[in-house]
Amino acid sequence: MAELSDEHRVVITGVGLTAPNGDTLRDFRTALLEGRSGVRKYDIRYVGETLAGVCEFNEQKYQTRKDRRRGTRAASVAIFSTNEAIVDAGLDWPNVDKSRVGIYIGVTEHGNVETENEIFELKGFDYDTKFWSHHHNPRTVANNPAGEVSLNLGVTGPHYTIGAACAAGNAGLIQGVQMLRLRECDVALSGGVSESIHTFGIFASFKSQGALATHDDPTKASRPFDRGRNGIVVAEGGCMYVLERFADAKARGAKIYGEIAGYAMNSDANDFVLPHPERQAECMELALKRAGITADEIDIVSTHATGTSSGDIQECLALRRVFGDKQVLFNNAKSFIGHAMGAAGALELAGNLPAFEDGYCHATINVEDLDPECALDGLVLNEPRETHQPRYILNNSFGMLGINSVLIVKKV
Repeated sequence: MAELSDEHRVVITGVGLTAPNGDTLRDFRTALLEGRSGVRKYDIRYVGETLAGVCEFNEQKYQTRKDRRRGTRAASVAIFSTNEAIVDAGLDWPNVDKSRVGIYIGVTEHGNVETENEIFELKGFDYDTKFWSHHHNPRTVANNPAGEVSLNLGVTGPHYTIGAACAAGNAGLIQGVQMLRLRECDVALSGGVSESIHTFGIFASFKSQGALATHDDPTKASRPFDRGRNGIVVAEGGCMYVLERFADAKARGAKIYGEIAGYAMNSDANDFVLPHPERQAECMELALKRAGITADEIDIVSTHATGTSSGDIQECLALRRVFGDKQVLFNNAKSFIGHAMGAAGALELAGNLPAFEDGYCHATINVEDLDPECALDGLVLNEPRETHQPRYILNNSFGMLGINSVLIVKKV
């Protein structure tokens, strides 16, 4: 691949997040290095007691109580994370041309929470629709999270949400990169959010599939690659990034977390839920090709593995095809926080970004009995491992209906 000019290189200059084990990048990273889980017992309507990754950020830090009441939890996560990213980037926000800012937010699903709650409340009025919330439509339209961010920040450039199942966090970032390169915007606010734990339907569906994790100790329930894994821990969360062209970031003296070196998305076209390792491998290979590097130049691979019996094995097959016996380290953030769905890829990338500075690859925790079918050379288990000046991180995110996304970030 030809060397990109500074006008076409896209870099990360701000990160804002809320995760079940931290509401800043510093706290999130510390929890990952110290092995602290954010999973706990959780009670949800009709399902009862289960386990979840729960966020506890301050909803009113950037929103009024009225705005929060009429809006959605997903948008609240997005508003908090985006504002934090803008602050972190050091943008002179009052003087930024808001018509040149774009908002691109990945989601797995949206609107289920509000619809379930409104139907539950309507039941108390014998289903008389005159009591139906007049906020229903703006709450449930697909662009809601990005739209509420636009209203909150006064952004008049393009905004939309990107439905890409659990590949959505990466997809939001990829969209931001593309729009910057097309010069459709000068600042891209990109990432992914999830409100999943507030809908009983997602728990009930995973439970009926036999794919909802259980464990006597909530902090050990999410255990990808372990022989005893028994399903997904549902989590909420969000991570938003400020993306800029390298030339603009350099001109304003911005700190740079990393450069988006390559990316790819493809489809399995195979099954509703069962992943296809060959397509996943092809997605990674395409991202590597676009980055102009080979597999042995990757230092850390953030795996998608969710803790399901078949899904983890399928991804490991793909990883072996791409990386073989290369000296690569593999880790997994879902073992700490559960599966944050649309936010997963964005959060998991954030958890690894500080490795460029501190030189550590965080671990996958809760692996007490490694499944031989998931054994990978370089799999970092239970304790972080020191690396030697990592240069490239590859971030995997795969979703239902066979959507795959891969992002490669390079140290600048």
